[in-house]
Amino acid sequence: MGHKSPMRRFPFAPVLALALAACASQPPVASAPAPAAQVEPAPLSALVQAVDIPYERFTLANGLTVLVHTDRKAPIVGVTLYYRVGSKHEPRGRTGFAHLYEHIFFGGSENVSNFDKPLEAAGSTPSNGSTWYDRTNYVETVPRGALDLALFMESDRMGHLLGALTQDKLDRQRGVVQNEKRQGDNQPYGLAGYAVGEGLFPVGHPYRHATIGSMADLDAASLGDVRQWFSDHYGPNNAVLALAGDIDAETARPLVEKWFGDIARGPEVRQVEAGPVTLPAPARREMTDQVPVLRLSRNWSGPGLNDPDAVALQVGLHILGGLASSRLDTALVRGEQLAVSVSAGAHPFEQVSFLSASMDVKPGVERARAEARFDQLIAQYVAEGPTEDELRRAATSILSGQIGQLEEVGGFFGKGATLAEGELYSRDPAQYKRDLARIAALTPADVRTALQRWLGRPVFALAVVPGERTERGETMGSWGDEAGSPPEKPATAKAAAKATAAKPGPPRAMPAVASVPDLAVPAIEHAALSNGIPVSLARRTVIPKVVVSLDFDAGYAADALDRPGTQSLMLKMLDEGTTSRSATRIAEEQERLGAAISTGGGIDTSGVTLTALTANLAPSLALMADVARNPAFEPGEVARVRDQQLAALAQTLSTPRALATRQLGKLLYGSHPYGQPGDGLGDAQSLTALTPEALRAAHDKWLRPDLARITVVGDVTMAQLLPLLERAFGDWRAPAGPPPVKDLAAPVPPPRPRIVLVDRPNSPQSVIAAGRVLPLTGRTPGMEALDLANEVIGGGFLSRLNMDLREEKGWSYGVSSVVRSPAGPRALLVGAPVQADRTGAAIDAIIADMKAFPAQRPVDAEELNRVTDGNIRALPNRFETNGDVLGAMLTNQLLGRPDDYYATLASRWRTVDGKTLDTMARTWLQPDELTFVVVGDRKLVEPQLRGLGLPVEIAPPVEMPQAARDD
Repeated sequence: MGHKSPMRRFPFAPVLALALAACASQPPVASAPAPAAQVEPAPLSALVQAVDIPYERFTLANGLTVLVHTDRKAPIVGVTLYYRVGSKHEPRGRTGFAHLYEHIFFGGSENVSNFDKPLEAAGSTPSNGSTWYDRTNYVETVPRGALDLALFMESDRMGHLLGALTQDKLDRQRGVVQNEKRQGDNQPYGLAGYAVGEGLFPVGHPYRHATIGSMADLDAASLGDVRQWFSDHYGPNNAVLALAGDIDAETARPLVEKWFGDIARGPEVRQVEAGPVTLPAPARREMTDQVPVLRLSRNWSGPGLNDPDAVALQVGLHILGGLASSRLDTALVRGEQLAVSVSAGAHPFEQVSFLSASMDVKPGVERARAEARFDQLIAQYVAEGPTEDELRRAATSILSGQIGQLEEVGGFFGKGATLAEGELYSRDPAQYKRDLARIAALTPADVRTALQRWLGRPVFALAVVPGERTERGETMGSWGDEAGSPPEKPATAKAAAKATAAKPGPPRAMPAVASVPDLAVPAIEHAALSNGIPVSLARRTVIPKVVVSLDFDAGYAADALDRPGTQSLMLKMLDEGTTSRSATRIAEEQERLGAAISTGGGIDTSGVTLTALTANLAPSLALMADVARNPAFEPGEVARVRDQQLAALAQTLSTPRALATRQLGKLLYGSHPYGQPGDGLGDAQSLTALTPEALRAAHDKWLRPDLARITVVGDVTMAQLLPLLERAFGDWRAPAGPPPVKDLAAPVPPPRPRIVLVDRPNSPQSVIAAGRVLPLTGRTPGMEALDLANEVIGGGFLSRLNMDLREEKGWSYGVSSVVRSPAGPRALLVGAPVQADRTGAAIDAIIADMKAFPAQRPVDAEELNRVTDGNIRALPNRFETNGDVLGAMLTNQLLGRPDDYYATLASRWRTVDGKTLDTMARTWLQPDELTFVVVGDRKLVEPQLRGLGLPVEIAPPVEMPQAARDD
């Protein structure tokens, strides 16, 4: 808590990559205790040395700084462009401009009518952007042959945008941004970030107002205003371009000179005065909101990221509430059980940081008691500082995470972004190395001193209390000036007029895309343990890490044979204590090893996943085996985690999108195993009834070697791996009797076209979820064309549904569809969060767009090229990381595909033509049998729905879990 996430142009996951979606999962096991291995973690100095991003740097005459990092592991290049402009640069009356402009940048420039279409057709991962207090950035990862195109397009919007900026484009993107704000505000605790900024900083402080801005300022933005904003901030001298991947400086320099060299310098972005603020006295604020549990937070402003204390504070607060074994977790969640969740962290920016700790109070716990203990623990920790062991564990886990990030060349968190941020904020692309070395060298005294210096100051305490929402997000997020104050004007009327009158320059030709090499998929080796567990390995040596997935044929669908919620709660208990280790010890051992063990499931599979440093693989596997095979299911721990699950269920029922997907799944699948809640949480009645004995029985029933398989990706050979796996799992024997079988061939209810309305008062946005079950399964062969047809209608940013409701109409932040592919019956799903006053019209538009494909609007040549050639060119992007490769292997296993499925996929895509896509759309993607679920404000939404020609049903009121309603 404490601040909102960076504002991004488009969410990564589809709107309904639902809890309904078929997760490949993360796996478990059972029986003889694995011996507690001696933990000998790698030296911190060795981990620091493993994090290295060599680069070359050059600067154009116009001031553009270029950083180039060569990584030949795949024929792709990450293109990352940072501008030194963010929401902190916005004057009074202009909040939200930086983020609004990020959106406008995608609306087309003088020589590119649509920024996304050429890049996606060339095989780029969807281009994206984000805005934060200090900067705006743009990212795309492209095949090597499309680098020339990507540079042309980035340069065209840097130097050739104003001539294409129209009032119509401004109005459309303004609507999209306002719906993004509504979407964020509509979430539980969605208004808390505004309150933190207002509580920590005075009126006018650059970090006080929200990056998303206020509705009033967004409404007031004129064409002249936004043109002037561009002219003042987007010059090459205010930008850093990072190229990382299959590229070198010798090749890059002439390309960058060609496309960016003729762009004129712009004004230097003005420096803003912005530093941490010490409150004159402790301050408190209480908000009432539609939230499931009381959330308490403690907040301070802190130093900027270049301050000597910045690293110590990040590590110190990680120990307080970030580690699995954190002080707050150990005391408040596991020990005294006053909280269902806690967190703490330092969120650094260029000139300030947000320091915070938060606690979600367990229902039924007296607030005064919880609050007093929360404050006592923070004060005690600030006074004492961390132990040497805590510090080492935190440092090891942070450094291990940094090594993992070295796999990605592009994107928001890849190597290009790391270099660019170092240059932008610290004038040093290698700043990350100094920060990591500082982490490794920290002493407990360093951390204690920093904590006392910054957390010893007056605190801003925020409480978000369950109840009816009493504050409106529409009025929040502003610069903070008094009502009625006029906005600041551009520096000179002459400059504003010049920006407004900009005319297009001479035309520039879009470069062709070079050929892309065939996809090289890692070779997959197969073996088996002595007890028959199959093992698959894809060796990759890019980083010294290994990911191990132990999967079982169970998943949330297994709850059809048990109580709803059984599988999820049982999996949650695996790392909450074994017969030889406590939950805290499990967490501490992971941290010392730089490992991460996660437990969980999807609709079809359950499991345990381990990510480990290669050097520590043996003890990490021993720990994983103990977690998977020997859970204790201690009654007190079961009661605690069950209460956490009830709180998670309450949070889900308070979140519009999650609530919509739960309702839709049950309506579509009925008593079929897939009718179980896709989030795995079951219902309050069944959760409350689950006992340690029931969980142990489910563990023994489903987590058994004859339902298991092990999949491994990373820096290890099969000869090295097999003895380690044999030691951890080879002596595990299946219980007597055949394994259980889920009936995935069970019937599903016949489709019933209708609208089911779930009343959620005071919602500024409605969430629409629609779907129908198809007479296909995930294993039905030859359905690649169906997935491509879905991309045309709703499977991506350029899909018809998204372009209509978001880009044309401005009613939504993002609309999507998916044909999900579990092992059993497939389903067509559509998701659309829309502004409340357009709910009925949005459903009408969705139906019309789907009917038109292909009856009135068959697939066109541009769409066909995008979803066929574009996907073929993008294949290398899909196998950049160990996790990517693991996910592909698990999907192939689930759906019964051969190992070379992805290596041969391009050949199948090449056979798809427009007629095939039209046939798929006509057969499987029509809206006639869709069931719609709408979560929104009934008094506003119901009248809109009554005229759509579909039966409208009002769902019963949502019942919160009893524990979550207790005071």
